[in-house]
Amino acid sequence: MAHAIRLHATGGPEVLTWEAVSVGDPGPGEVKLDQSAVGLNYIDTYHRSGLYPMQLPAGIGMEGAGTVTAVGAGVTDLAVGDRVCYASMPLGAYATERLMPADRLVKIPDGVGDREAAGMMLQGMTVEYLIRRTYPVKAGDTVLFHAAAGGVGLIACQWLSHLGATVIGTVGSEEKAERARAHGCTHTILYRHEDIAARVRELTDGRGVPVVYDSVGKDTWLPSLDSLEPRGLMVSFGNASGPVDAVNLGILAQKGSLYVTRPTLMTYTASVEDLRASAAALFDVVTSGAVTIPVNQTYPLAEAAQAHRDLEARKTTGSTVLLP
Repeated sequence: MAHAIRLHATGGPEVLTWEAVSVGDPGPGEVKLDQSAVGLNYIDTYHRSGLYPMQLPAGIGMEGAGTVTAVGAGVTDLAVGDRVCYASMPLGAYATERLMPADRLVKIPDGVGDREAAGMMLQGMTVEYLIRRTYPVKAGDTVLFHAAAGGVGLIACQWLSHLGATVIGTVGSEEKAERARAHGCTHTILYRHEDIAARVRELTDGRGVPVVYDSVGKDTWLPSLDSLEPRGLMVSFGNASGPVDAVNLGILAQKGSLYVTRPTLMTYTASVEDLRASAAALFDVVTSGAVTIPVNQTYPLAEAAQAHRDLEARKTTGSTVLLP
């Protein structure tokens, strides 16, 4: 019998329940997956808590990898036995088996394991669109990347270094600073003890940076703006410390005619073409060795609640994978 983590109410990790579920056969345009690994991401906590509303009861999770066990009518580019991965709606990745739209799946290339794939799709494609499309980073750029020792951060540090950029990363401890530097981060800032903006100005000879990538949200909003050079771009792509509310747009003028964007992976991979191009770019840097995917924690899928507790307590680094 298949099992899945289900939500009947929003709240803390305790609302995640392990249940037997009926999966059924794939419909037109769908495939059935036997899942081997599931990615844990911060957005999962937003769905669980109700910050991002959804209709209940519901599944949870947006990232996984596994093997195709059945295909529905009209599916021509996938076959039984194919190894595939995804980072996409519909929710429900926290499951041993599931149905997925075939056009949201990409094949896992040889040389990439299932755990590695499940640990990199959402985070890795997020990095892809951030540094190649939201603000196309070029050699010689200096960027500020918050949470540099997190799953997205460690991939970003490597990829940015590969592009020839200088990376200034914020971290919560010296241990995390060492980990970030080992993955390509040039300079680290201990955000609990150092003035982020002042340190960025010091490292850039007073200029500031052309772009800030910020998944922290409320706590780093003003320090991020104060770290930008005139006409710089603030990329707010998450809110681990809480959402940024009631923004006075006039502050952007006061701080140097700044730009702000709030992008999402779902928008940047909405079309099949964009999805596959993003995944291909990610697989290219991984299979070339320019970027490695550090899966630093694994948990049984049935213990997803503990994984959420550790993630929110900032006890994790790199990628975390749940094992069905």
